[in-house]
Amino acid sequence: MADPPGSVNTELLTELPGHLTRGHPQPAPVLTLKELDTAICRFITDDYRQREHLEIKDTPHLAWVGDGWLPRLPATMDELNLLLLTVAKSRIVHRDGVHFQGLRYVSPLLAAYVREPVIVRYDPRDITEIRVFHKNQFICRAVDPDHETSTLTLKDIQAARSARRRELRGQINQRIAVVARHLPDLASAKPTPAPDAVDPPKKRPKLSTYLEDGQ
Repeated sequence: MADPPGSVNTELLTELPGHLTRGHPQPAPVLTLKELDTAICRFITDDYRQREHLEIKDTPHLAWVGDGWLPRLPATMDELNLLLLTVAKSRIVHRDGVHFQGLRYVSPLLAAYVREPVIVRYDPRDITEIRVFHKNQFICRAVDPDHETSTLTLKDIQAARSARRRELRGQINQRIAVVARHLPDLASAKPTPAPDAVDPPKKRPKLSTYLEDGQ
């Protein structure tokens, strides 16, 4: 039986819509990243792990829960998240929380770390929540209060920013065009003479005080 990555490539991805096939036109993207992630998870848990493996003569699922072997797991979910959430960024704790990717994350436990540098770890598939560490010690989970009940990916934020930039750029271009249409025709306007081209003021005649001054 093939390894999981090989099975995913040969058995799952080839059956998904939008799959690239040599010699055929490139199809339009169909699946979102979330839908692809769901399809891979379903394939591994419901299909691959339930098949008999030729080397162990059993299914991966039964081998995992079978007697005689105890997998080594992290002691807590926080330790597991520390292993899985490999994306880490440095931030400073402010009075109103931690600012990251244009969002604001809050937790009552952050009050003791205002102005302190921390490390935030997050899942790019859902950044409505981050995990905050101080000096390699887990502090708390901080949430974005504006998206508590929804799922927001890093791609969503980047796409929204790009759309907003395009919108602002379009508005600026429209205003420039409007101003340009109302400007006077500089080519037909009478040019203002240069300062050195202006006739110098005429010299006033000197006032003669005495008769001899005029001679």
